[in-house]
Amino acid sequence: MTVADIEQAASNIAAPPAGDPRRWFALPVLLTGAFLPILDFNVVNLALPEIRANLGATASDIQFVISAYAATYAVFLITGGRLGDWLGRKQMFMTGVAGFTMASVLCGFAWSPHVLIAGRILQGLTATIMAPQVLASIRVLFPPAEQGRALALYGATFGLANIVGQILGGVLVSAHPLGFSWQAIFLINIPIGLVAFVGGLLFLGDSRADHAQRLDLGGVLLLSVTLGLLVYPLVEGRESGWPTWIVAMLLVSPVALVAFIWFERRLSRRGGAPLVELALFRNGGFVLGVLMALALYLLSSFYLTFAVYLQNGLHMTPRDAGFATLPYAIGYFLASLVSASIMQRLGGKALTLGFALQVIGFGAVALTVDGRLSGSLLPGLVCAGLGFGIVMPMVIKVVIGNVDPRHAGLASGIAISTFQIASALGIAVIGGVFYSVLGDRPDANTYAQAFAVALGCNVAVLALGGVLSLWLRSDTRS
Repeated sequence: MTVADIEQAASNIAAPPAGDPRRWFALPVLLTGAFLPILDFNVVNLALPEIRANLGATASDIQFVISAYAATYAVFLITGGRLGDWLGRKQMFMTGVAGFTMASVLCGFAWSPHVLIAGRILQGLTATIMAPQVLASIRVLFPPAEQGRALALYGATFGLANIVGQILGGVLVSAHPLGFSWQAIFLINIPIGLVAFVGGLLFLGDSRADHAQRLDLGGVLLLSVTLGLLVYPLVEGRESGWPTWIVAMLLVSPVALVAFIWFERRLSRRGGAPLVELALFRNGGFVLGVLMALALYLLSSFYLTFAVYLQNGLHMTPRDAGFATLPYAIGYFLASLVSASIMQRLGGKALTLGFALQVIGFGAVALTVDGRLSGSLLPGLVCAGLGFGIVMPMVIKVVIGNVDPRHAGLASGIAISTFQIASALGIAVIGGVFYSVLGDRPDANTYAQAFAVALGCNVAVLALGGVLSLWLRSDTRS
């Protein structure tokens, strides 16, 4: 049985053949909920110097402006997805949009670093309520034949958010709209959030699990502790120099995971409703999809290492470095738009093709930077971006298409949480490799070598993802 057969069989129970009659009006509203968290993660980077000068923030305050949002978002996504399953996905999406908008107001008018950090934590929390409902709603509102197109647009939204985030921060800070500087990067969320909220009221249909039960608070606590012990060290470890207490958190996280699994199994045996249905992890297609998502999003280290190479190694300005990533982002965006057609034509082979394009593209970039190939980085970046745009929506389809629709929110939370954990892991591990090769007194050649080695690590992981895609096509059973 091919992956296309598996997806079709699983998707047949996801929605009625006709789907929700307002689904195509609802989709732009839902995609706004996917756009905002990614935009807000990227747009803040170029405003950090202004924030530090205006608020009198320390270097650790500035780092926490980023990490507080990233860690909170990663830790509570699964809980947010589960709340949508139980309480209603429309209700949770609307709550998340309203909360994210109000948290953005707090960030925009923050009068101290601590208020800004509190606002960022609230943004992260409300984003975890909003974002998982997007994938879950696509899963249940769209008929099987249209889910590929909807997920392709979801992937394109990620690409658009990355492109806009790379540029908008610098533009808003420089333009001083209405007299605001760094505040504008947060206040821009207000009109976007209002449009999404009104659109949700008008067009978004509701869905939830058939037999909603109360929230598993013990599971929420144990899972939050587990992910916090894992994610926070990954986000903060390199910047803080890996002190003993950070390392200890990482070492304790597997113990917390075992405790969480034991608690969930015990609750399930007693007839309760666990936060995470562990039976999902007996589904081979679901597990392989999660593993491929992990391999895919370790690529977040590429943004870090490429930016450092361009600015410190080649002495580009932040603006020029941002534009240098556009060939990759544009390739990603364009491939996302046509990925549904590619999936229909190639089925499971599309995954292998996408991973292969990334291996070829990033391999060419690494060899060019290292001096073993001559020419421009442009073809390699475009090729890698095209591969990413093909793989991302299909990996998501494999993950959420292999679960019962009543667990769509849970599966969506797991998928997006996997992306965030992989992002932190990639920056911590592959970023660590980059800085180890860089050494204490780097020159232009050392920066090039360090970037090439780090990108080589990404290529190896992507090749592993390609192997997993072959296994999925040949061995997975519905």
